[in-house]
Amino acid sequence: MTINWGALGVVAAVSLVIGVLIVVLVSLALVGLPAREPDHPVEPADEAPVIAHTGSGLSPITGTVIAAICLLGAATIVVYGLYLLAF
Repeated sequence: MTINWGALGVVAAVSLVIGVLIVVLVSLALVGLPAREPDHPVEPADEAPVIAHTGSGLSPITGTVIAAICLLGAATIVVYGLYLLAF
C-alpha cells in the first residue's frame, strides 16, 4: 500500500482554497448587511469626542443583493461538497 502524495497535496490545497473562499464570502455578506440600517445622527454630549457611524456607502438594496449573492455562493459550495461526499 502506497500513498499518492501528489493527490493528497492537491486535496489539501483545494480544501484550503475552498475554506478560505467560504470565509471570504460570508465576511462580504456581513459587510453588505449593515447597509440596510438607516443612518442615525449622533449628538455629542458635553463636547465629548464621539466616533460616528459613517455607513458603508452602499444603498440598502445593493447591500442586500451583495449579501444574498455571497451567502448563496457559500451555500452552493457547501451543498456541492456534501453532494460529492454522498454520491
